[in-house]
Amino acid sequence: MKRLHRLTAILVKLQSKKVVQASDLAEKFDVSTRTIYRDMLALSDAGVPIGAEAGTGYFLVDGYSLPPIMFTEKEANALLTASKIIETNNDESLISDYNTAVEKVKAILNTTQKEKLELLEKRIVSPPYKKSPASTHLSVIQKAITDLRILEIEYTSASKEYTKRTIEPLGVYFTNTIWVLIAYCRLRNDYREFRTDRIVNLIETSELFPPKFFTLEDYFKKYMEH
Repeated sequence: MKRLHRLTAILVKLQSKKVVQASDLAEKFDVSTRTIYRDMLALSDAGVPIGAEAGTGYFLVDGYSLPPIMFTEKEANALLTASKIIETNNDESLISDYNTAVEKVKAILNTTQKEKLELLEKRIVSPPYKKSPASTHLSVIQKAITDLRILEIEYTSASKEYTKRTIEPLGVYFTNTIWVLIAYCRLRNDYREFRTDRIVNLIETSELFPPKFFTLEDYFKKYMEH
């Protein structure tokens, strides 16, 4: 990889991650860590405000944003293809948010790339099948997970039982066209799963919950094997 391409790729990494380690970059680009040190110095000399912390890594200084990164034709095609797949899921908020993001990507493409993308869009179709009932809550749930924000939901179970729950949202997974929320339920004092299409109403509260040591890997190992 030419140095200019590597420097651009490093900028993308700095934009997309909170902290980037030199050893990880060296492995990704198949160069020495000393080369990465020189690359970081070159970026700093070019005016990019890169911070560094011993034992942690490199990061962009808060408040600084880089101009839009140009996408290659293949990258733009991949995003378009992903949008077609996302359209088959049952959560309308996810479809809306993703399509908005794709429109922003299209806005920075050159004319030729836009024309090719429009052609490809007409040549990709997802196989039609019956969707499960629509959900509109996934975007709010995702934000609540990262904000550690308590949610209040009204929920209807498979047996049509209606309950009100106060929950601590921890993760989501997708299966058979259905999004499922994993949360700690304060009514049951245990972890519970909630299909998002069965959430009748959802309220974001102002209350935050303390961080939990929780991973989806541990959850599935403990709860799904029983």
